[in-house]
Amino acid sequence: MNNVLIVDYNINNTRSIFNSVKKLGFNPFVSKSPKDLSKASKIILPGVGSFDVAMKILIENGWREELLSYTHKYSIPILGICLGMQLLSNKSSEGAGSRGLGLINGNVSRIIPKNSEKIPHVGWNSVSQIRPSPLFNNIPDNCDFYFVHSYKFDVAIETNAIGATPFSGSFTSVINHSNAYGVQFHPEKSAKFGLKLLENFLRIN
Repeated sequence: MNNVLIVDYNINNTRSIFNSVKKLGFNPFVSKSPKDLSKASKIILPGVGSFDVAMKILIENGWREELLSYTHKYSIPILGICLGMQLLSNKSSEGAGSRGLGLINGNVSRIIPKNSEKIPHVGWNSVSQIRPSPLFNNIPDNCDFYFVHSYKFDVAIETNAIGATPFSGSFTSVINHSNAYGVQFHPEKSAKFGLKLLENFLRIN
């Protein structure tokens, strides 16, 4: 089964993810209902916008508990993209502050400029591969990917950080713990190496 569930919680752009997954030869489907988790062999949690608003919608629609239960019980790989990566955390300081899914230990905080950088961080930037990961198969170190964000994931456990990006000093841009993966950039907007990383995730057993 290579069905890829793309979670739709009303504040994310699912179309470009859907098209990219389909182009790679997998079977994507977009769903607003956690009941569809039983059909999935992979889960993608995309996202744009505010952390607290996103979590409120996920909780109200029943996604939070079902995502936690399903990914733990069946070890289904889940990929968080941009805001979706941040939602994997324990909590965020954005807005009034909110608990996350808690799939990867760490908290989300606003990027503080260190060298007069402009926030939000928008555009192409490199990712250095801190640790080996199946996400990086056949992807050269320090490739550029496309970013749009103002917040960063501060990992609580160092080994959960597998990629970093040199902006405002440096921030963790790729994370992994068990079957949960996250990328701060948009692989679907990051040309051939972005698509390759997405394909690598979709081929994880």
